[in-house]
Amino acid sequence: SLKPGVFEDLHRLEWLIIENNRINRISPLTFYGLKSLILLEMMNNSLARLPDKPLCQYMPRLNWLDLEGNHIHHVRNVTFISCNTLTVLVMRRNKISSLNENSFSSLQMLDELDLASNKIESLPPYIFKDLKELSQLNLSYNPIKKIQIDQFDFLIKLKSLLEGIEIANIQRRMFRPLRNLSHIYFKKFQYCGYAPHVRSCKPNTDGISSLENLLASIIQRVFVWVVSAITCFGNIFVICMRPYIRSENKLHAISIMSLCCADCLMGIYLFVIGAFDLKYRGEYNKHAQLWMDSMHCQLVGSLAILSTEVSVLLLTYLTLEKYICIVYPFRFLKPRKRRTISILVLIWIIGFAVAFIPLSNKEYFRNYYGTNGVCFPLHSEQSESLGSQIYSVVIFLGVNLAAFIIIVFSYGSMFYSVHQTAVTATEIRNHIKKEMILAKRFFFIVFTDALCWIPIFILKLLSLLQVEIPGTITSWVVIFILPINSALNPLLYTLTTRPFKEMIHQVWYNYRQRRSQRGKGSQKTYGPSFIWVELWPMHEITPKVMKPVLCTDSSDASVTTQSTRLTSYT
Repeated sequence: SLKPGVFEDLHRLEWLIIENNRINRISPLTFYGLKSLILLEMMNNSLARLPDKPLCQYMPRLNWLDLEGNHIHHVRNVTFISCNTLTVLVMRRNKISSLNENSFSSLQMLDELDLASNKIESLPPYIFKDLKELSQLNLSYNPIKKIQIDQFDFLIKLKSLLEGIEIANIQRRMFRPLRNLSHIYFKKFQYCGYAPHVRSCKPNTDGISSLENLLASIIQRVFVWVVSAITCFGNIFVICMRPYIRSENKLHAISIMSLCCADCLMGIYLFVIGAFDLKYRGEYNKHAQLWMDSMHCQLVGSLAILSTEVSVLLLTYLTLEKYICIVYPFRFLKPRKRRTISILVLIWIIGFAVAFIPLSNKEYFRNYYGTNGVCFPLHSEQSESLGSQIYSVVIFLGVNLAAFIIIVFSYGSMFYSVHQTAVTATEIRNHIKKEMILAKRFFFIVFTDALCWIPIFILKLLSLLQVEIPGTITSWVVIFILPINSALNPLLYTLTTRPFKEMIHQVWYNYRQRRSQRGKGSQKTYGPSFIWVELWPMHEITPKVMKPVLCTDSSDASVTTQSTRLTSYT
């Protein structure tokens, strides 16, 4: 406690610092006689309330008042009514929950106001209307849910604004009158796009984008083109070459081509992101909010989700098709054309529905795709609606996780089935060799799926638990991890299969033969056809075995061997 008049003889005292005590109450009489006082610091005391009378009544020259780290709950209208010369008022780390419209109306000379780390939930519309000289305002770390659009209209000299808060209704209009604003601190990097005229905005990156570039890192800017090119080229090449590999199972070939189309969309998505990064190079902050709110961003994000979901569902369907052929080879479950095409059409319809439903209801989903510069809704934002969070969790931790578990289980069962059959076979060495080839292919298919999806599952789970996720991780996931399946599926399902290798060898053989015959001036060479049957070489399969084959698989030649071998046992 401080008794009234305890400082009454200190007429020349200019600085009074009473920090780290247990003072729980003060009154104007406490400071009686301090007519020369300029600075008063009472940090880290136990003040629960401010006096109902003018605090500066006996301190006419008070310039700096610091009440940080107390327990003040309310700021009354009359408290600062006599503090006409006050230029700095610090009230951070208190328990202020509400402010009156006239709490600071008498502080017309105030230059800095710090209200950070309190419990303020709302600001009266005209609380700052008389603070014409204010140049620094700190509202960080308050649970403010909404700010009036014209809240800062009267702060014409404001140079520094610190708002580490969620602003659900943020608009450019809020900051447009602040022409002298040179420094601003937001809670989220995305808010910087609403104040493009501010010279220095923090945070200056979210790990994905920066004030200058849509893709902050030079590595990201280079690899978005590399991954896009690999993904597009690989899948388009397979689509173009598939018709030249004549398969006994045309339906499987259609499924693979459908998968390539879905994966190619991921390459197109990365290409568009790279193109807009070039477009906004060096001045991204001026266009950031317009980009994330634009229909281009919404459509690009939808394209990425469409590619992802159709690819996942197609991989699951292809895996189940193999599973039935290998584990149940004698049940005559051969897929028919109408059923296969119906399933493929249904998968694409589901993919389109999943991708474009968030665009159908803005009130329910808000800006579902526009939460970051790459337009991919990987992790939840606190500002997201409940509907968006539930929808995102259902897709990533529901549908995709279930699909991944099905793929892992199916390949495990297939390998076990082949292993059990090999144990009963007579030609042990030959079967072990083929079994190892099959095991390697199964391993790489499951490994790439795991490499792609396990990090995404983990990130989504952490996001659901409100764990802070650096934006850098999100950008690496979107540019490097998410396209893994899209880039490698052509390699796993076509380019490394035996029919494709034999086709390439045959084309090379024919080319060399033609060159040789031209050199000798001989007659035209009649080599084997450019079109190949997508099975193991004919001499390995007897006519008796050929006829009852139920399933042939372009991605796993050894799987076909297993199927024919199982058939031959009957």
